[in-house]
Amino acid sequence: MNAPFDTSLATGPNALLQPAPDHQIAVIGLGYIGLPTAAVLANHGWNVCGVDVSEDVVRTVNAGGVHIEERDLDQLVHNAIASKKLTASTAVPAAHFYLIAVPTPLCEKNTPDVSYVEAAARAIAPKILPGACIIVESTSPVGTTEKVARIIAEMRSDLAVPAFDQTLDAQADIALAYCPERVLPGKIVHELESNDRVIGGITPACAERAAALYTSFVKGDCLKTNVRIAETVKLVENSFRDVNIAFANELSMIADEIGVDVWDVIRLANRHPRVNVLQPGPGVGGHCIAVDPWFLVAGAPKAAKLVSTAREVNDYKAEHTQKRIRALLDAAPGGRVALLGLAFKPDIDDFRESPALEIAASLAPDLGENMLVVEPFAQTLPAELQGTGVQLVGLDAALSEAEVIVILVDHTAFKHLVSNDFAGRIVFDTRGMLKR
Repeated sequence: MNAPFDTSLATGPNALLQPAPDHQIAVIGLGYIGLPTAAVLANHGWNVCGVDVSEDVVRTVNAGGVHIEERDLDQLVHNAIASKKLTASTAVPAAHFYLIAVPTPLCEKNTPDVSYVEAAARAIAPKILPGACIIVESTSPVGTTEKVARIIAEMRSDLAVPAFDQTLDAQADIALAYCPERVLPGKIVHELESNDRVIGGITPACAERAAALYTSFVKGDCLKTNVRIAETVKLVENSFRDVNIAFANELSMIADEIGVDVWDVIRLANRHPRVNVLQPGPGVGGHCIAVDPWFLVAGAPKAAKLVSTAREVNDYKAEHTQKRIRALLDAAPGGRVALLGLAFKPDIDDFRESPALEIAASLAPDLGENMLVVEPFAQTLPAELQGTGVQLVGLDAALSEAEVIVILVDHTAFKHLVSNDFAGRIVFDTRGMLKR
């Protein structure tokens, strides 16, 4: 058996293990979470290798560039590359710490797909040295980190891999933990450092070992717990938000039925000292709130009735919205409609699970060139709209050429608009931007 790992190791950027690995930290996956995390760590003095299957992403990062739009990220990556603290590769190196930050999409029937996490585990297993710490950051169903441990144990019989039901883990050769991201797109760089982190170890010693990394750059509290609780916490956080958004979205549909202004209802209801109704929208998007609740449902499908219903309400809101748009167009036969915004939230270029894009894609086959799209964070139309005749135009063109204007995303670029800017137009404000 190899020497047990020492929880006092790697308490800062200058701590080393013997034999020395190629890098102190390997971040597996250079997407919306992996790249900012790698850049932040590098700018805190760690020697980081970002690993991605895309050669284009690797080339872009190694040139000091970024392939995603995120505030302050371009400068952070440029500085990290210039200082030689960050490099990118398609090959997995040996490292002190491995952070797995790969996608976890949904399969058919809203079941979780953890194949990318499993693939990452298989990719790093041959490179692991005694004393290494493997941390899963990808949002995952409960039990995923333990599955990673089993994969490593199967591939590396020479290593003593910790197990969740062990009461004593002093003889383990490596550490495994789960530490979910909890950041807001558009503020990822800031929140990676400022937000509290929940660190769940497969054993208590694993949690301690992982915390040694996060305390080196996180200004918030690093809260240690077990791996199953940490995995559940992440799913609960986004499910809580989804349920509350679902109430607002359902309320907006009720308001449509009974003929009242939902924005006035919410504004006045929120004057109650114990009421805080959220703002409705055209649906819920992004890879977190629109996806993670299904991971919680998958773990207890019979018990998670409210969570699954909230998901159904928020998914249906996009369909409800496009039906209302079609009804408005019936009032302007042959007229053109302009959709303002396609991203899943304001001021980002992320279209993952975007209800605005879903609505546009559902309308495009019927409307074609009679549909205009304004999206300040896109240079070209998303693939779903290409070849349909839909036109990507500027805001001024949309306001002058369309009879129906639909506000789907309240980008800052639209917030200067007032009611007079839409004179003579039919306006559908799904975000309540004009009321605010």
